[in-house]
Amino acid sequence: MTEKCAIERRSYPPGQHGQGRSRVTDYSAQLREKQKLRRMYGVLERQFRVIFRRAERQTGVTGENLLRLLEQRLDNVVYRIGFALSRKQARQLVNHGHILLNGKKADIPSLTTSVGDVITVKPKSHELLAIKSALEVTEGRGAPNWIDVTRDAFRGTINAMPSKDDIGAPVNEQVIVELYSR
Repeated sequence: MTEKCAIERRSYPPGQHGQGRSRVTDYSAQLREKQKLRRMYGVLERQFRVIFRRAERQTGVTGENLLRLLEQRLDNVVYRIGFALSRKQARQLVNHGHILLNGKKADIPSLTTSVGDVITVKPKSHELLAIKSALEVTEGRGAPNWIDVTRDAFRGTINAMPSKDDIGAPVNEQVIVELYSR
């Protein structure tokens, strides 16, 4: 979340009577968690609903599947590798065709990556200031343990599926599952 995010700035609902309303209902808590996750990954409502339905159909815990599917999006993987400073910037890099997925141009940020996929920066884009500065800044941050990163080659390889511990999102995903199960 950024400092511009209204949820972070004010802990009360918007509007004239927001501060007078002290009761937090189950629905408002569920909605707040869902909105937090949507904003974190930069996903629209319709996209989020589609991802949730896919998570429901998979075997296992639906909440963990949801987080895993969001984490496997190409724009998020580009961000996690360190080619971009934010998910928005990663999304733009993918949209503008600077990223290769398994050696082929990938310009759809919502592509779901899988184990064994290799994400690289297009050779012509190695000199982009945005990518170079992002690599310098994120060098100390490191990459998650489910991604193997070779910074000097502008390359990242997905070794495993991300687990809930690897993701570390400050969200209670079970509340979101309850919201969609109404």
